[in-house]
Amino acid sequence: MQARPTVLVVEDDDIQRSIVALLLEECEMTVIECDNGEDAARVLRDSGNDISMIYADAHLAGEMSGVELAHLAKQQFPKLHVIVASGDLSVQLPHGATFMQKPWRTLDLLREAERSRET
Repeated sequence: MQARPTVLVVEDDDIQRSIVALLLEECEMTVIECDNGEDAARVLRDSGNDISMIYADAHLAGEMSGVELAHLAKQQFPKLHVIVASGDLSVQLPHGATFMQKPWRTLDLLREAERSRET
């Protein structure tokens, strides 16, 4: 039996984070939830090799934004599937990261989850 892929969900809005986590759990993914970039960076440092996807809001509470987290993640784990969501179309993402415009459609998130299984 194949292990469930692990996704790191980083969103400071509790309701949005719960919705994303629930959708990804329904895709048979193990979800680690963080409400800020600093906690997510620690998870990456400690468990980055076990994570197959990151979903992060571009704008987070705390010192580190989701965009900064995306850059850090792609530097340390270039093959990691990184998604940054925002209503702001001007965010500057690292090469290889995926942008999802808010409000996104559920099907788009599910497609990205499936893509993370392919890498």
